[in-house]
Amino acid sequence: MRSDATLQIVLPLPLPQWFDYLPPPGHSPGADDIGKRVRVPFGSREMTGVVAGIGMATGDGPELRQVLELLDAAPLLHGELLASLRWLARYTHAPLGEVLGTALPTLLRQGEPMPDTHAWAWRLTEAGATGRERLRQGTRPRQFADLLQTGARDEDSLDLQMESWRTAARALTKRGLAERVAIPASALAPSPQKGPELHAEQQAAVDAILAARGFAPLLLDGVTGSGKTEVYLHAIADCLRRGKQALVLVPEIGLTPQTLARFRQRLGVPVLALHSGLSDNARARGWAAFARGEARVAVGTRSAVFTPLPEAGLIIVDEEHDGSYKQQDGMRYHARDFALIRGKALDVPVILGSATPSLESLHNALGGRYAHLRLSQRAGDAKPPSVRVQDLRKRPLEAGLSAETMAAISAALEAGGQVLVFKNRRGYAPVLMCHDCGWSAQCKRCGTPTKSSPMTVHGGGRRLQCHHCGARQAVPPACPDCGGLALQPQGIGTERIEEMLMEKFTDVPVLRIDRSTTQRRDALAGHLGKLGDRPGILIGTQILAKGHDLPHLTLVVVVGVDEGLFSADFRAGEKLAQQLIQVAGRAGRAQKPGEVWLQTHHPDHPLLNTLINGGYHAFAHSELEQRQAAGFPPFAHLALLRAEAKHVDAANAFLHAAKSVLPSPIGRRARPVLDTGWREAPDEGAGKFLMAGRTVTSPYPHPNPSPDGRGALNVEIQGPIPAPMSRRAGMHRAQLLLSSPSRRELHALLDAALPAIYELPEARKTRWSLDVDPLDLY
Repeated sequence: MRSDATLQIVLPLPLPQWFDYLPPPGHSPGADDIGKRVRVPFGSREMTGVVAGIGMATGDGPELRQVLELLDAAPLLHGELLASLRWLARYTHAPLGEVLGTALPTLLRQGEPMPDTHAWAWRLTEAGATGRERLRQGTRPRQFADLLQTGARDEDSLDLQMESWRTAARALTKRGLAERVAIPASALAPSPQKGPELHAEQQAAVDAILAARGFAPLLLDGVTGSGKTEVYLHAIADCLRRGKQALVLVPEIGLTPQTLARFRQRLGVPVLALHSGLSDNARARGWAAFARGEARVAVGTRSAVFTPLPEAGLIIVDEEHDGSYKQQDGMRYHARDFALIRGKALDVPVILGSATPSLESLHNALGGRYAHLRLSQRAGDAKPPSVRVQDLRKRPLEAGLSAETMAAISAALEAGGQVLVFKNRRGYAPVLMCHDCGWSAQCKRCGTPTKSSPMTVHGGGRRLQCHHCGARQAVPPACPDCGGLALQPQGIGTERIEEMLMEKFTDVPVLRIDRSTTQRRDALAGHLGKLGDRPGILIGTQILAKGHDLPHLTLVVVVGVDEGLFSADFRAGEKLAQQLIQVAGRAGRAQKPGEVWLQTHHPDHPLLNTLINGGYHAFAHSELEQRQAAGFPPFAHLALLRAEAKHVDAANAFLHAAKSVLPSPIGRRARPVLDTGWREAPDEGAGKFLMAGRTVTSPYPHPNPSPDGRGALNVEIQGPIPAPMSRRAGMHRAQLLLSSPSRRELHALLDAALPAIYELPEARKTRWSLDVDPLDLY
């Protein structure tokens, strides 16, 4: 019987299997192949995969297919990054191929070669140098030509020196007066600029960060406007002086241009952007520049956490509490948590910054697992905004705003300030209703007979859209039930507030900023640029609550506080508190004092009283006590098994089958203790256990062995139950919730059960997913 070495390939598919292939002719597989990309036949098509291991084929097995091509001379994924991605696959219980596919930029995942990593610059052609004077003074082409008069300028510096320079560049290129040229990535780095003096707390935070050597998780807990970005800049500058790379994560693409501009002004190296708004080529070039050690600093969103860092020195996660760091589909990972894992593997400090830290991070800081750096005062002469709670009971409202609020807006504008009206619901109105018979417009793809799903009114009452599945339709000319003409929008959205304020304040700009108006690239920066320094009104959703620096904002009005005060989600209070503190923090960040108005029908609600009288930390301490008493995170660890199917019976059948391969409760305790059915398999070596007649490998030791050798895990299973939103986009949704006070025991259970779940016949009839540490139980 002959044995041959094979290449074990993982493919970017939601399949747990590794696939054995014969190597290409003349190639001898070895450990140095692990991490290389390959092109392989898969079914009737060709796919790009990654070598995950080296195996052996025997003549007794099925005939193996051959790798068509090795795409890399050296492993593309190797060292720390590959090891961290393997950890992520184990922790999320996701297929390794899906994890590696998520980590690679699209072009590299598709098998394209590593791109060139040069930078781009603009210079005048010979005709442009001699014909510059003939360009009309004051025009953009002339301004652009004047910038290039002394030599080539890289695109990063042009972004800082001239708005809309690309339009002028295209105009000069058509006339043969300017050209784009490739340059080395570091050839035209901007000169570093000196920043403001640090106050005492900032300096103490910087000193603590610079003193950290090796892995050190640090929670930079600073009130809004306290100068956390200045602390980041000093830490990055020190990292660069040591010849190291720095990675900065931000929660939203909209924050990237603002952060990039500030970093480029202050640091002496080019700063790369890494986010989904870039072209596939730009993302691949940025990834390759870091992999080759050429790039030094990157600012990116969630997926930037997968950037190679061969010379790592620092990782920063700004607004670490933000839910945008959690991937909610596909491979469900949390970028903040994975940044900490990478920081530990790379042996570098990781800074988590926020004015409203997540309860998980705050719990770790209070428990001594993270260094806790506090910034309790605003930078410079800025003062915290004053907060006023306005009781709306029995008051007439216009588009959700009271007469007193309208007067406050008018006074702020007359004083030369800017106003932010915050309403976390886009659209014109949440519901379209018939005033005659009570009919309301419902989404046919998301509603059920027992639970409706209203469509949101958009376009000033002309269009209906479901914010869950995206379905759109025109507003009917008459009520479909009674034929009446009394169709009326009910409730308030950002469009309705915008319409009313534009009618009331015709002499100032009124700008709406929500997902509908910021879909285009750099749209948010464009809107804020239109407002500039002059008086005006911003109407926005949570997009505006995330770290934006609006120095001329003097009044913040929060509309619809009550919507977040009563919710079945145990995280609702935390999310509302963070949202209110963050949006309130936009006011009064410069010399002008700020004011915040909270409109509510429940002025005596405990959450509001705690926030106003004690601040976020008083709320957090109270909330942590309640979470501990209830057994919720961070004092418990969750995993959510979701199922979706066109018929509810199929989703429930899968979950019941999955529950049947999970252990059954034994004993009588407050939290059921579950028998995993595991038996020690001493002949199989450490970490090997028997379950349902199969040997299962677990990275965890055998948990809580009982005297008879049976393993018992303290894991509670709830369900199957309908999801809070039981139907979306035509699919019925149900879920199984697993909870345990021990992370180790929860993962041991999942390790043991998932192979059997994958093999269930019901698993092929439904779309299912596992979410470890879910933020959203919806």
